Amino acid sequence: MKAAILKQFGMPLAIESLPDPILGTGEVIVDVAAAPVLSYMKEVISGERKYLMLLPQAPGAGAIGRVRAVGPDSTRLAVGDWVYCDPTVRSRDDALTPDITLQGLSARGEGGLHLQKHFRHGSYAQQILIPTENAIRVGSLDNEDAGKWCALGTLAVPYGGLLKANLQAGETILVSGATGNFGSACIALALAMGAGCVIAPGRNEETLEGLSRRFGSRIRTVKLSGDEDDDRKRMQQAAPRPIDCVLDILPPFAPATAVRAAVMSVRPYGRAVLMGGVGMLGGAGLDLPYPWIMRNCITIHGQWLCPAEAPSRLVALIQSGLIALEQFDITAFDLDHANEAIEHAAANPGPFKLTVIKP
Repeated sequence: MKAAILKQFGMPLAIESLPDPILGTGEVIVDVAAAPVLSYMKEVISGERKYLMLLPQAPGAGAIGRVRAVGPDSTRLAVGDWVYCDPTVRSRDDALTPDITLQGLSARGEGGLHLQKHFRHGSYAQQILIPTENAIRVGSLDNEDAGKWCALGTLAVPYGGLLKANLQAGETILVSGATGNFGSACIALALAMGAGCVIAPGRNEETLEGLSRRFGSRIRTVKLSGDEDDDRKRMQQAAPRPIDCVLDILPPFAPATAVRAAVMSVRPYGRAVLMGGVGMLGGAGLDLPYPWIMRNCITIHGQWLCPAEAPSRLVALIQSGLIALEQFDITAFDLDHANEAIEHAAANPGPFKLTVIKP
């Protein structure tokens, strides 16, 4: 099969051939119709993100495609089914603390690297081998719709945070990192899940105005000044009622002070979910005052990605019409132009923009 292969960090992807995947028990082979390109994939292949990846490797996290072959333990999947390929691969020999690898992107620790030895190649290829449970049926699709269904990968990340936050209908939630690709998707999801109001802070005034036009009166935008105390007050004042929960999804280059300002805007007995990248590349850690957490009974959760059932629940949200994939602006490249796709994604990281590769 043809694939875009990362042979060395800092080098362009090589468009070459890889052996076709070989099916085993508990596995599915999928013909890739479209694969999303993360806005920060350029930082991954350059080595800037310092992700754990065994090279050479065909990168690419997640895909939409059609099942080519299923193993003997598959009871519902059939050849020809359209599926979303969930890139979150979990070990099966410890249900309490499974090791994880993000297929085609990164591994969490040595256990994740061990998984990556087998589920090594990602979706920048004509075929992909995935665990059976990672093939999420999406119903009948036309080939031209495969690109927009790649938005599942963008939506699944903040959806995991919203599930961890236990967001309730009518609540007010603040999305820290709202002007980014994942943060803007989080706004759409929170509103679909019944949030009464979403507070959306950010520095880019034009992007904030675009979010206001898109979502209307249930969103309140806040232009950040960079002053921690002032920004916290601005966020609290923008809310029509006390902020019930905060979800932070800021990228690694954001300052920890921005996270702290957002988290500490939450009401007493409120919740905060941390799922961004702040501190991953060095810099100051997140310093939260012990007395404030304790006396205000604040609940703080960490959440990496989403639980295993989340993609199926997302498909149901989309099929019900609560989330419209049409709001994503899709730009597609063929596999021969994978490097150009990565450059395009890096240059167009804004809300509801999605770059895909169609092998």
